[in-house]
Amino acid sequence: MARKFFVGGNWKCNGTTEEVKKIVTTLNEAKVPGEDVVEVVVSPPFVFLPFVKSLLRPDFHVAAQNCWVRKGGAYTGEVSAEMLVNLSIPWVIIGHSERRQLLNESNEFVGDKVAYALAQGLKVIACIGETLEQRESGTTMAVVAEQTKAIAAKIPSWNDVVLAYEPVWAIGTGKVATPAQAQEVHADLRKWIHSNVSAEVASSVRIIYGGSVNGGNCKELAAQPDVDGFLVGGASLKPEFIDIINSATVKKN
Repeated sequence: MARKFFVGGNWKCNGTTEEVKKIVTTLNEAKVPGEDVVEVVVSPPFVFLPFVKSLLRPDFHVAAQNCWVRKGGAYTGEVSAEMLVNLSIPWVIIGHSERRQLLNESNEFVGDKVAYALAQGLKVIACIGETLEQRESGTTMAVVAEQTKAIAAKIPSWNDVVLAYEPVWAIGTGKVATPAQAQEVHADLRKWIHSNVSAEVASSVRIIYGGSVNGGNCKELAAQPDVDGFLVGGASLKPEFIDIINSATVKKN
């Protein structure tokens, strides 16, 4: 079955009310392929989620950038999956490398978070990826397989999961994995899922690429057979995000 192209925009810890209005206006006025061709999800900081949701065109959706690993309660500063469901936020990003590195989120913790979010009815963009040191020592596949395994072990179904491969060395650095490097890891991940989850999940799960994706490199990356879309950082705050969404048409041709 054809996997629908997926483009996520991770705004990270950026934006003021005015800037957010401007970004949403640009998105709302954009000419992009229909929902049958591409699924678009933008992820503003928590404080702007309801605001963005209220202004955003109906064919685009919103995602939170994180949520807590269990039911809410005495967890100061955290946001629970239940709160996101209550606000009708359909998606959440979990396990982004910035959280793995800066906040020491372990593979197991990320797996638990993904499972809990799914159990509450959220859809999850689950992030994996290796550091430069790991890439240079030749352990890329071992690292991403271990990260994927920790998620696979905890979830009953992959229907509501998009897997985002983000080489840590390419995030915000301007270094981008070559289309061949991205394709190689995506293909190996699909093989791993085929062997360790099922053939059906391997052929249907979307594996998207993140790491310095921009208007200039998106088409060549999108043309790779196992790249099913993008998780975009810095460029998602700029008008070129529209070019990245439009790269979905590469798959149709």
